[in-house]
Amino acid sequence: MSALKMKQIRELKKDERSKKINELKFELIKSRTNQGKGIKTKEIKKAIARILTINTSENKGELKKQ
Repeated sequence: MSALKMKQIRELKKDERSKKINELKFELIKSRTNQGKGIKTKEIKKAIARILTINTSENKGELKKQ
């Protein structure tokens, strides 16, 4: 898994981001079971946090427009 950058995440649509979060959460579960195999849980957690941050900031922007 390559690290997701903020620019890449912003280019995704809202439904694509929610799918990506689900994929990343599944990867996180797999990586926790295979901890000794070098899969980086820290990167996965950061990617999830970035997506959630963008979703939250966009939701605040939509509320201000109303």
